[in-house]
Amino acid sequence: MDTVTRSADAPSFEDYAASSWPSLYRYAYLLAGNHADAEDIAQQTLLKAYRSWSRVERSDSPAAYLRRILTNTYLSQRRPKGRRLELLTDAPPETRHVAVGGPEERMALWPHVRSLPPRQRAVIVLRYYEDLSEQEIADVLGCSRGNVKSTAHHALKSLRAALGADASDGRES
Repeated sequence: MDTVTRSADAPSFEDYAASSWPSLYRYAYLLAGNHADAEDIAQQTLLKAYRSWSRVERSDSPAAYLRRILTNTYLSQRRPKGRRLELLTDAPPETRHVAVGGPEERMALWPHVRSLPPRQRAVIVLRYYEDLSEQEIADVLGCSRGNVKSTAHHALKSLRAALGADASDGRES
């Protein structure tokens, strides 16, 4: 990029990347569910933004532009491939339990959000964690507002069913 043509008040890519990293990483973590994948997705997003920085810089909302790049990067990585990545740990899985309220209740929901298909998960994260409107989500995902509503409906239906199954697992017969 020619530094002479850039306006004096426009941030450099390096400045913008440094200031936007925390929110990009948080959003990537909410989608990916683990630190390593979140860092990879956020870094790939910044790499793609760097390659097209002049377009990003000229956009009405660089943050929205980067959020869309990040979402598309996440979704493209989740498309079926010939292999499946497995996360190996040396600890056994935690036992499932029904939370009683407050932050614990929100944490009980998170494994179910992580189990949603990628597009449904993206809609839920954008809506309830990033607090975007239906139109903003449609812009990020490149789809209609009706598609966002339908996807959210199916995701919430799946979450309700999963939480209902958890509640019935915890009841005594």
